[in-house]
Amino acid sequence: MLSISIEEGWRPATLGLGGNIGDPVAAMALALRRLDARDDCRVTAVSRLYRTPPWGKTDQADFYNACAAIETRLSPAGLLEVCLDIERDMKRVRSERWGPRTLDIDILTFDGLQIDEQALTVPHPRMTERAFVLMPLADLDGGLKVKGRVVADWLNGLSADGIVVANENRAWWRG
Repeated sequence: MLSISIEEGWRPATLGLGGNIGDPVAAMALALRRLDARDDCRVTAVSRLYRTPPWGKTDQADFYNACAAIETRLSPAGLLEVCLDIERDMKRVRSERWGPRTLDIDILTFDGLQIDEQALTVPHPRMTERAFVLMPLADLDGGLKVKGRVVADWLNGLSADGIVVANENRAWWRG
């Protein structure tokens, strides 16, 4: 379980990252380094790196997935905009739901808030159905409560078939 001491003005959030086009591991690492280099964000923990079969649209390459715990001074909408900017800078094109992508950054949780807006839903609406999200999130904090249950309990009800640890070293993103 994460032990984070939040300073005044800093709020905890968790992010899910993934991709399967080009060099998704390098893209995720660069995205995390860019977030960590900002004055209003800092990466506090990163999960192991996972290789996962595609979900939803299965006729594509395997994905790489990870989760990160961050602290931010941004609002939820501000954090979303920063994540979308990073995706765009790294040539993310949203042409097909669940389709191939260079990089995907999802806000999974934000300071225990429940947000249901057109552009942002937190907790992420489908995260509790996806082992490829919950496995790396459990690396960070299996006791984190999401939608009234802890991550480890959500994960126990899902199949993790085909999901493998691609890198045990949690500093994989540091370059």
